[in-house]
Amino acid sequence: MPTPDTRRALFARGTWPEASRIAAVLRLETVGGALLLVATALALVWANLPGGTYEEVRELHLGPAALGLDLSLEHWAADGLLAIFFFIAGLELKREFVAGDLRDPRAAALPIAAAVGGMAVPALIYVAVVSASPSAPAGAATGWAIPTATDIAFALGVLAVVGSHLPSALRTFLLTLAVVDDLLAITVIAVFYTSDLAPVPLLLALVPLALFTLAVQRRVRTWWVLLPLALLTWGLVHASGIHATVAGVLLGLVVPVVRSQAAGGPDAGPGLAEHFEHRWRPLSAGFAVPVFALLSAGVVIGGAAGLADALSDPVALGVIAGLVVGKPVGILATTFVLAKLTRAELDPSLRWVDVAGVAVLAGMGFTVSLLIGSLAFGQGTPAAEHVTLGVLLGSTAAALLAGVLLLHRNKVYRAIEAEELVDEDEDGIPDVYQR
Repeated sequence: MPTPDTRRALFARGTWPEASRIAAVLRLETVGGALLLVATALALVWANLPGGTYEEVRELHLGPAALGLDLSLEHWAADGLLAIFFFIAGLELKREFVAGDLRDPRAAALPIAAAVGGMAVPALIYVAVVSASPSAPAGAATGWAIPTATDIAFALGVLAVVGSHLPSALRTFLLTLAVVDDLLAITVIAVFYTSDLAPVPLLLALVPLALFTLAVQRRVRTWWVLLPLALLTWGLVHASGIHATVAGVLLGLVVPVVRSQAAGGPDAGPGLAEHFEHRWRPLSAGFAVPVFALLSAGVVIGGAAGLADALSDPVALGVIAGLVVGKPVGILATTFVLAKLTRAELDPSLRWVDVAGVAVLAGMGFTVSLLIGSLAFGQGTPAAEHVTLGVLLGSTAAALLAGVLLLHRNKVYRAIEAEELVDEDEDGIPDVYQR
């Protein structure tokens, strides 16, 4: 029987092939997007089966009532499992700000501006649609933030599938845009979708958060130290009235990114953020996000009549218009104006038509859009169901349109590579050709 140290050593060396192989597969962007798509399809099928078992399952309550955690499974998925997803987002944000593209203001200016424009314009379009319609339900404007989000898993997954020959700078642009988008979305959730704020639990949450920060800054990796502190932070943030996913982002942001310089010492090796992301991403992509989709994306369509009724709701129309029209218009307009008025420039390997493809792709709002929809209209209400349908249809349309455009660009870049349209000068440095 191997000792714990032996087991850890065997796992580190990859001699537990099944576990390491599954984890490696779950880290692939295409796999995470595929699992999300499958979970969404299952939710839609299950919700439309007779018997109502879908609603019964997601309304099943679990947890200690004395701690205020007697929550439905749907609530646990939105507040609990998505905290893991946002913890990964916090790690990505920290890495981008410390060691990635956001470290250089000139390189980060365009995708940051794109993220801001890509949130402002969809919100304005949504408000315009619901305000112009006399049939809009009361309080419809509270859903203004629903079409402002970009789903990282879906968007990067689609780009990975259709963009095998696209410049790597395009993925960097999309990743930076989506990461900043997540940061802004979390800010929106904390500021605009928090009711009945309880300051005492919020202040108490700073204690385990500070201890967690101290531990990770000292490169502590011991799970029985960090996990209780993280859970206590999450529980207190949840009790404060702020959406508990904010705790996930805060925990991710305090993890150090930069590798230790103590070569050969106990702290040598990858930064802790890289280590945690490597460990937790499979759980996020393979379980947390798909289960959230399974418990959130199910909506009773009711056939053609039900679909027509949903699409006659200004809320659903505003969501679709915001995702399909508002996202690309906001991203492209903001980026183009900033590039013309300042010294900010696109990466030399990119063309504006490439950015247009990514701008359309950013209209895949799925995960965070569904979360904001549930916060704006509650769970199980007609407006919430119409929001879910609008998010699904808008995200699907954005994915299809972006897929067509990016596939065309991918063929262009593949032809350039195949025909070897790059000549080398005497120093072996390739000339840049117009594409």
